Amino acid sequence: MPYNAGMRAKPLPLSLLILLLGACGQNGNDAAGRGKQVYLAECIVCHNPDPARDGVLGPAIKGASQELLEAKVLRGTYPPGHTPKRATALMPPIPKLALQIANLAAFLR
Repeated sequence: MPYNAGMRAKPLPLSLLILLLGACGQNGNDAAGRGKQVYLAECIVCHNPDPARDGVLGPAIKGASQELLEAKVLRGTYPPGHTPKRATALMPPIPKLALQIANLAAFLR
């Protein structure tokens, strides 16, 4: 089909965009790569696509420990002695990520 200046490209479906973004950088075959896939699929809705930056709803989480991720992601709590970056309680537990916490922690290191 010849190029027509009035034609606009269709946007990529979100699932394809996430897959393509996940292919950038880490190859997805190691723990950090799998964690990146989880982060892109589950976390960027509230947190920034760059985990070192604050998101619209969620704070920057680069460097979050596995202990913090287990408490917050799985139980909706904080580990003893942890001081939250924000005083909100918006994040619900996401227990379906239980098997991915170590990978997520590897990506966020």
